[in-house]
Amino acid sequence: MTTATTTRVRHQFRTPRVEDAHTLWQMVDQSDALDNNSPYYYALWCRDFASTSLVATVEDNIVAFLTGYFRPDEPDTYLVWQEAAKPCHGIPFLGVKLFERAADRAVEQGARFIEATVSADNKAIIMVLKKVAKRYSADVHTHILFPSDLFPGEHHDEVLYRIGPLAPPAP
Repeated sequence: MTTATTTRVRHQFRTPRVEDAHTLWQMVDQSDALDNNSPYYYALWCRDFASTSLVATVEDNIVAFLTGYFRPDEPDTYLVWQEAAKPCHGIPFLGVKLFERAADRAVEQGARFIEATVSADNKAIIMVLKKVAKRYSADVHTHILFPSDLFPGEHHDEVLYRIGPLAPPAP
């Protein structure tokens, strides 16, 4: 008699370190959906904004990351800058889990609002934003923050999703 066993991939969340910058840059560079920044940018981000960002690891290998920060002119507003995951990481709903963990941390640090800019075509992240809003019993407001004509070449409008005010998360 044989029995089937399933192996669950165990992941952990932690703050990024400067030495993670190259991996983050590679993940974005290999993505068609994300705007890439320089490797130097990711090194600075991992140094200066590590406390408001997260990486997901499996056996010490980074499989996903989320960068975010508190807006200087609105210190109760946490802006999610970028989120990426390696394909085939084996963790169901990793992007949702990562976003929710970052949101929980932001709320613990005083966030009343969460913002993210998104292409209108990015249905997956829009679903995540709506899920987070529901979890926090919050409204979602949208408007075009930066029209496409501000950017060179082919670029979409950057639609701002603003979630809040945030209530304690639903269990």
